[in-house]
Amino acid sequence: MTLATAPRRSAAPGRTPAPRRDHATWFLVLPALIPILVLSVGPLLYGIGLAFTDAQSGRTRATGFVGALNFTDLLHDTLFWDSFRIGLVWALGVTVPQFFLALGLALLLHVNLRLRWLARALAIVPWAMPEVVVGIMWRLVYHPDAGILNETLRDLGLSGTGDGRDWLSGLATALPAVIIVGVWAGMPQTTVSLLAGLQNVPKELHEAAAMDGAGAWRRFRTVTWPALKPVALAITALNFIWNFNSFALVFVLTDGGPGGRTRLPMLFAYEEAFRYGQFGYAAAMGLAMVAVISVLLAVYLAGRLKGDDDR
Repeated sequence: MTLATAPRRSAAPGRTPAPRRDHATWFLVLPALIPILVLSVGPLLYGIGLAFTDAQSGRTRATGFVGALNFTDLLHDTLFWDSFRIGLVWALGVTVPQFFLALGLALLLHVNLRLRWLARALAIVPWAMPEVVVGIMWRLVYHPDAGILNETLRDLGLSGTGDGRDWLSGLATALPAVIIVGVWAGMPQTTVSLLAGLQNVPKELHEAAAMDGAGAWRRFRTVTWPALKPVALAITALNFIWNFNSFALVFVLTDGGPGGRTRLPMLFAYEEAFRYGQFGYAAAMGLAMVAVISVLLAVYLAGRLKGDDDR
């Protein structure tokens, strides 16, 4: 009997053949895995390690391990906690109205109206603009002398001829003015997410509710909102994280001024690192912000999910 015609031995009864490892799959994963490791995981680990050192700018400065000294200094840094409070006000002030305005816009764009495709295209225009361009554009809107806002107020008789208010330099108006820009710039992304969620709601449920005599508000409360709630929860949590970590928009608009009234935590950490050269202290700030925001989000999500389970 030749080797070619010899019968193959069957596997032992009760045993399954070991799966063959296909090492070629690693070559398919590596092109996507390497950029993540190099650009995300690597800098994250380096920043965590840097937070426990006294790293400063300068090629001749030696870097030493200081343990939790940077975090101890943070606990007594009133400027940092002021910026953290401003960051929370900014994040909530942008995320909450952003969600409700985007929900109304998504409901409007979901209705079968004429030129709906054009309205949807115009709604995402702010999303396609870089934050730096948005900041420069709104600086022109808020300009004290030639800005559209002050010109409109003068035309309506709500402002004097020589009363050119500088909205971005006023202690009382800077933060609200920046919040308005943040809401406008981030609303398209929330609108698109909610619109996608609305399109997944079965039309049969709306038709059945309408046949039962349910009005528009009752159909939204009993049919639309329960199906849309998971999307709303996810996009709200993500928006809060993105808004709290904002940098470029506020940097272009006010650079943290006036008097630190718009100095968000990311701007404060940027100043410590690149203006004063305190890299270790700035890294500790970033790590503290990640920890606090993670705790706040965990509490928020746990509360929302527990409320859903109770129902």
